[in-house]
Amino acid sequence: MTDTYIIALDAMGGDFGPSVTIPAAANALEKQPNLKFIIYGDQKVVQSLLDQYSQLKNAATFHHTDIAISSHDKPSRALRHGKGSSMRLAIEAVKNGEAQAIVSAGNTGALMVMSKLILKSLPGIFRPAIASVMPTQKGKVVMLDLGANLVCDAEVLTQFALLGAVYAKVVQGISKPSVGLLNVGTEEMKGHDEIRAAAEVLSTVSFPGRYHGFIEGDDITKGTVDVVVTDGFTGNVALKTAEGVAKLTKHFLTDAFKSSPLAIMGYLLSMRAMKTMKDKVDPRQYNGGMFLGLNGICVKSHGGSDVLATENAILVAADLVRNDFNSQVAEEMEKLMGQESFVETVGV
Repeated sequence: MTDTYIIALDAMGGDFGPSVTIPAAANALEKQPNLKFIIYGDQKVVQSLLDQYSQLKNAATFHHTDIAISSHDKPSRALRHGKGSSMRLAIEAVKNGEAQAIVSAGNTGALMVMSKLILKSLPGIFRPAIASVMPTQKGKVVMLDLGANLVCDAEVLTQFALLGAVYAKVVQGISKPSVGLLNVGTEEMKGHDEIRAAAEVLSTVSFPGRYHGFIEGDDITKGTVDVVVTDGFTGNVALKTAEGVAKLTKHFLTDAFKSSPLAIMGYLLSMRAMKTMKDKVDPRQYNGGMFLGLNGICVKSHGGSDVLATENAILVAADLVRNDFNSQVAEEMEKLMGQESFVETVGV
């Protein structure tokens, strides 16, 4: 018998709300019929959309709330006034064991703060991290942290390495994923004290991955390693820079192909190849920021996501549940903390 995975869906999150989240859930259900949903949102806008998808309607439980967290709300305000909101109710569904994961395209800061408060961290994890998968020349790389923790010490970076390695192992099927620390150079003396201390820890302990060493920014897209570890400040800057370069490349290509009749003809002849390239770098295919380290699966969809991107975020959550990600992390974390070399190096 196929296991059923229940996803709590914040239908009101994101720039487009239910008009995107409901059809995205319907599409995800077509690909994975074993999914079930608990949907939270305003009945006035959700119900009519839900009625259009009979398969989803049969696989979903709907709960009305007309309270939604705004993308402009500060996390502190969301905590004070967000009780009963679609986001909070969805998180609480995971906390109460009614659902196994939450997916929201809502306010990132509010989602992280609420999730940390309600779900708590897994045993031994100090700070949950935002992780995402990115395309590379060799396939895919998982990168964390992408903005949850601006400053990280050596022990936190080591925990990020463990989280990323477990993801690459259990979800991507890499038996011994390589892990690199993002730095300003590959030499041992480069970087601030925290990253050099993290390198010392990862060089001496046993964890689910294989420590590669320091990597530089261009190594991310080269596919030098399977997991890129960094603090949230650097990770977010790197991510936004990569997104900007992708948009710039698209802009230059568009201008080039419009520059002359011969260029237009060249585009027509290369349409199939261009589509292949576009599909490989399409950010919608990699949507779904994972809040790794929480005692519950939480996936953040980009606020401006369309149906395809939101569908992929839902499927990311389903992957984490199906692969029993959190149990794997808890087991590996216990092994790490039991190692004498880890205790001696981090001084715990």
